[in-house]
Amino acid sequence: MFTGLVREIGAVRSLDDGRLVIATSIAAELGDSVAVDGVCLTVVANDAGTLAFDAVPETLSRTSLGELAPGSAVNLEPALRVGDALGGHYVQGHVDGVGTFRGVADGLHWFDAPPEINRYVVEKGSIAVQGTSLTVAANDDAGFAVALIPHTLEVTTLGRLEPGARVNLEADVLAKYVDKLTRRV
Repeated sequence: MFTGLVREIGAVRSLDDGRLVIATSIAAELGDSVAVDGVCLTVVANDAGTLAFDAVPETLSRTSLGELAPGSAVNLEPALRVGDALGGHYVQGHVDGVGTFRGVADGLHWFDAPPEINRYVVEKGSIAVQGTSLTVAANDDAGFAVALIPHTLEVTTLGRLEPGARVNLEADVLAKYVDKLTRRV
């Protein structure tokens, strides 16, 4: 489990046959979970300022991780530990799908989302974009907008997005449970 509060921007060293190696100062042990652009991955090696993860074909096909190249910047967050402050919202690291950065309009950052994700997006609700916990400021039939403060733009990769960039999206888990529990069978 994660909070969606990005701890560091890492740099991809390599992605070969599903082995993702990232340069980072985050200290993690073998078997620890780390969210990489919002995707929960398990540390399989740690050496000299790098962490390595194995991303299976399922993960690469359902997220934007397969598009990473050496030098790509990624948002990193180690898993929540007992006693850690819970500042964002409950983020599982189970990406629901990939959306697209639409652009900035009237100070809001707009993202297009697939209908199966957009159905869970509500104004003032929570959503994770690239693993970053955000509050929805507005939404329309194609997606949603968030108001990003300068700090978030600086300490995450969201300030580097260009229109058309693909982003990992995770809808609020509470919305998904409510939907399932209230859906007629």
